[in-house]
Amino acid sequence: MTTRATPPLTKDIQGLAGIFAVSGVVHLVKPEVYEPLMPKIVPAHREVIVASGVLELVCAAGLLHPRTRVVAGWASAALLLAVYPANLKMASDLRSSRKTGLRTAAFARLPLQVPMIRSAVRAARG
Repeated sequence: MTTRATPPLTKDIQGLAGIFAVSGVVHLVKPEVYEPLMPKIVPAHREVIVASGVLELVCAAGLLHPRTRVVAGWASAALLLAVYPANLKMASDLRSSRKTGLRTAAFARLPLQVPMIRSAVRAARG
């Protein structure tokens, strides 16, 4: 029986854990920030926002611990893919906004999720 080595805690995985930790805290402390992103089809907006914040914190902690890094990597990739539609909605909603900084950030985050997903998969695969 062969055991797979624990993926190393690289800088990109540490960065992903940090991003999840900060975002998770914001989800819990200021959930109203995320309410405009929620599609109408999703029920219980506030509860979903809080739950996603908890999931981000769990993923952050899991990525940092060697014994949970693989599972947390897969969970992180799944979470990033699950929230991508909300990020697309945010960018679309801000397409004609006069808030240039917010609009720029919304569109910039779309391609930035690709390296985040890549880091999550790297954590999962080792």
